Amino acid sequence: MTSYIQANTNGHLHPASEPSLSPLNRGFLYGDSIYEVWRTYEGVIFAWEEHWVRLEASARALFLTLPGSPSEVLAEIRRTVAAFRLEVPAAREVYIRLQVTRGSGPLGLDIALAGRPDFVILVQENRLFPEGKFAAGLALSFSELRRNPPEALNPAWKTGNYLNNILCLREARARGADEVVITNLAGEIAEAAVSNIAFVRKGVVVTPPLSAGILAGITRRILIERVAPAAGIKINEEVIRPVDLSSLQEGFLLSSTKDITPVASIDTFKFDHGPDSVTMRLKRAFIEYTKSYARAHPEHSV
Repeated sequence: MTSYIQANTNGHLHPASEPSLSPLNRGFLYGDSIYEVWRTYEGVIFAWEEHWVRLEASARALFLTLPGSPSEVLAEIRRTVAAFRLEVPAAREVYIRLQVTRGSGPLGLDIALAGRPDFVILVQENRLFPEGKFAAGLALSFSELRRNPPEALNPAWKTGNYLNNILCLREARARGADEVVITNLAGEIAEAAVSNIAFVRKGVVVTPPLSAGILAGITRRILIERVAPAAGIKINEEVIRPVDLSSLQEGFLLSSTKDITPVASIDTFKFDHGPDSVTMRLKRAFIEYTKSYARAHPEHSV
């Protein structure tokens, strides 16, 4: 798998290894930015509209101006993907990240100091877990650090400020885990560093509610509203605490770039996983949904 990353900074195409933003950019200085990540299935950007709506919501929350209309941004994404494919013609599916910052200006927190917004598009080959890791299931670990509460910096906003997630993941990785499980200030399970989380109890999927202080994941939403009902699998949103893990038989993570990934353990708690699990039934149903989506949305081909 190639490590090449194609960048597009304010319309200028270049390798991501080349500098392109001012040191005074507020995204760099203060994390004053928002972003969205898409991936392709069969060469089609998946859930384009859903991600764009969430990007607009993040922009409104931060009083930040987007760099263009959906069609204008999509055109820039297409330019960036085309440039990437010239460099890496063998790549099948791609990862697309759009980051929008408030721009640059004199030092200071006041947003009135910012000039025009800057955008950066990054495209690389979409990276999945190695087959062996996926088959074995991920090992997770609880962090002692808690999720920042919605009343402070709402996790529902997809911002460039990820220090809370980074420190929680560092803690889990230091214990040898693949990912972290973060709890909120009430001690309820919230999510992983870059993924939503769900479990299976007696054949029923349970996942933390948005009120737990989590990102409103697009894969999570599609699973709840479309994929699980079509597969005949019930999903409940409910508060889940660490003490509840002993009553849960399976666990899995949900993310835009890796869709559904089985979890084998959280610290000392072990979960069932395998081809006949509810998790894998949902995984197969989700992949079928992405194929039908790709056929139905050729206008989002890249």
